[in-house]
Amino acid sequence: MNACFVTGTDTEIGKTLVSAALLRLLAGQGARSLGMKPIASGAEWIAGRLHNEDVQALARHSSVRGDPDLLTPYLFQQAAAPHILAARDGVTLDPRRIQANFQALREQADYMVVEGVGGFMVPLGAGRTGADLAQALNLPVILIVGLRLGALNHALLSARAIRAAGLRLLGWVGNQIDADLLHAQANLQSLRDYLPGPCLGVIPRLNAPDLDERIRQAAGHLSHPWAG
Repeated sequence: MNACFVTGTDTEIGKTLVSAALLRLLAGQGARSLGMKPIASGAEWIAGRLHNEDVQALARHSSVRGDPDLLTPYLFQQAAAPHILAARDGVTLDPRRIQANFQALREQADYMVVEGVGGFMVPLGAGRTGADLAQALNLPVILIVGLRLGALNHALLSARAIRAAGLRLLGWVGNQIDADLLHAQANLQSLRDYLPGPCLGVIPRLNAPDLDERIRQAAGHLSHPWAG
């Protein structure tokens, strides 16, 4: 079983888009793919259960159906920083619990994509950050780089933090956040020159109103992270 941890240079940078697109790509090649988002905020009650759009997108594009309580052990209704919500509710965001859930799920799939929350160093409370979660899972990391002004600095800092955590950068994906970014190709070349992992794809600005359609389109711009 192969697995990866997906993080981003910021929040709202396309982690779910790319994670779901990877799951779709892998499923389309006949693999058992399963997406996990251990921490999520922003949900609504439907039929007596909290539903989060990102979590549901991963589930729709996975070829395996996992236990929702294992896939997302920490789900908050309000759309806010999870460590703040956890502190308010007296909840501890425990990487060890997430790691145990991951181990319980891994035999169900050929590939697992674990989507982080926010950027790599997002606070998780009790002095922990997203880096602690990635370390607990001990998975190679895919970095989603939001292509906009400031992307180079954010990407290089994130890559340095990933390496400082003792983790391998499996690859990175450029996601065109700013359609009018000046010198876009030069910025991409700088990322290729400076980042230690391979580029797994560059996703143009996608304007389809339907999330599933954007995910379908994004999958066509990605390469298999474990090819070869």
